[in-house]
Amino acid sequence: MTDLTLYHNPRCSKSRSALQLLEERGLAPSIVRYLETPPSAAQLRELLGKLGLSPRQLLRSGEDEYQALNLANPELTDSQLIEAMVAHPKLIERPILIAGDKAVVGRPPEKVLEILP
Repeated sequence: MTDLTLYHNPRCSKSRSALQLLEERGLAPSIVRYLETPPSAAQLRELLGKLGLSPRQLLRSGEDEYQALNLANPELTDSQLIEAMVAHPKLIERPILIAGDKAVVGRPPEKVLEILP
């Protein structure tokens, strides 16, 4: 079976729901508490590639840091947005499930089931 990794925030109800859906199916993904152990810029680029998303699409625009760092500015490069997410992992949308070479943002949580092998 493919290894599963869940970028997880235990304080987020969507993240908890996604984990519960996986556990109900007998799956035990590796848990990355990304707020405590943020991904590097290289890891984030790889993750974005698996997700098929641009950095801007992975940003949580409702966070205070988004406003404070002026991340809505369309002139910011992908690298600048990635660096902002590395420095402020709270800006990364969650939960994210990785299954092999695929990944999905679990919003709604049931989306994590779409990429299960």
